Amino acid sequence: MPAKTAPTGYSRLQIALHWLIFALIAQQYLFKDAMSAAWDRITDGLEAGFDPLVLAHVAGGALVMIFALWRLTLRARRGVPPAIEASKVQGILAKLTHVGLYALMILMPLSGSVAWFGGVEAAAQGHNVMKIILLALVALHVIGALNHQFILRDDTLARMRRAQG
Repeated sequence: MPAKTAPTGYSRLQIALHWLIFALIAQQYLFKDAMSAAWDRITDGLEAGFDPLVLAHVAGGALVMIFALWRLTLRARRGVPPAIEASKVQGILAKLTHVGLYALMILMPLSGSVAWFGGVEAAAQGHNVMKIILLALVALHVIGALNHQFILRDDTLARMRRAQG
């Protein structure tokens, strides 16, 4: 079987999933206070009651994981364009950042589910630690994209704005 050539850009679906996940992660941080308050009520032995913001957080986490797994499946089947690296260190940092982002987009909904539905305090604590790491990796990802756009001017960011073959 001949070697598969890498696509020159991301598909419309890959781009849509990227931005949907971004929006969902932003929403997760917006609704985290309602979730924290509900968790505190439960750990104090009180009834949490229905809160649409808690539901949005739980559903949003599930969607982040589903969309991340979908993106990984597309990545395996379709491939991704080759990385544009300014240096070997930057290439390694980019790869580690992406691996970390994907890992957290899967592990955080799992730990949140174990905490929320299973009442496991250790899972909640792990979820909170991962929240900080995710925020740092998202910031690093954004800084990297802005570096490519405004300093290196290599048009990397355009690959996540418009679909290409």
